[in-house]
Amino acid sequence: MNATLQLTEEMSAGAARLRVDVYGGEPREHVLDDLNFLNYRLADVRISPEVTLAEPDIVWNQDGEKAISYDGHTMTFTGPWPAGPIQKVVVTMLALRMEAVGLHPFHAAAVRYRGKTIVFLGGESNHGKSMGLIEAGRRGGLQVASETSVIDENGSVVRGSEELFLTKRTEGTERADKAAPNKGVEKFWGELPAWDFYTEPTNVDIVIVPAIDGNFDASTGAMIPFERQFQTLHSLQNYFLTNELLAAGWPMPVVDNDLLRKARAAFVERFCERPFYFIRAATPQVLLDEVDKIL
Repeated sequence: MNATLQLTEEMSAGAARLRVDVYGGEPREHVLDDLNFLNYRLADVRISPEVTLAEPDIVWNQDGEKAISYDGHTMTFTGPWPAGPIQKVVVTMLALRMEAVGLHPFHAAAVRYRGKTIVFLGGESNHGKSMGLIEAGRRGGLQVASETSVIDENGSVVRGSEELFLTKRTEGTERADKAAPNKGVEKFWGELPAWDFYTEPTNVDIVIVPAIDGNFDASTGAMIPFERQFQTLHSLQNYFLTNELLAAGWPMPVVDNDLLRKARAAFVERFCERPFYFIRAATPQVLLDEVDKIL
């Protein structure tokens, strides 16, 4: 590569590290000007004060015809890419590096409620994890995580995202199908309740897969091992974009492989030994009434 190296930057999420090298184009101070999306998706991503990794995990050559490829270790961008696809790849690659050090990002909210740590799992459908968190907070619960719960090999939440909603999507990732985040809050509570945070690592006691829909009668059922693992794997795979476009006309390169999937499935099996419940409810208030019955 003959282009000028414009920037080498290292990011971290806990013990996981990711290096990005940028070539060609105009000089830039950072790979991404805004880390809000990374923090929303991976909980506390930071730019390291110095580069420690010997090789890049992401290479971006800003000159040339638009392309993207993956060789099993390094993701390579070529050409002009907006910030949206770049940040989605950073999330995926950093999630891989987190897995390698025993940290698993879950698409799940977590709350410390009535002496137990409860995870509201996004799972396959993502129908109520944030609403469950809000109602638990209204009843005195402490937020552990909002969009993402980072869980270690022992099944403890060691870190969690703080922002409840993503209020702005970056260029190239806009979604017309996503309702304004405040609409659900207005419907169920009028205004957002206040609550405090629980910041210490905490073992997950119970997992709830919620389904909130105004047409549902309340029902609670214990989940069998297959559906526990099915929903949990969906939650983990959410970060690898195996079913998403990176950008219009561009599929996300496949970063997964059989060894990673087997290791992930083994972790899922261990994690799913704890109690799991599927709860249908018309509102978040009814959802937490059902949770109270379990507790």
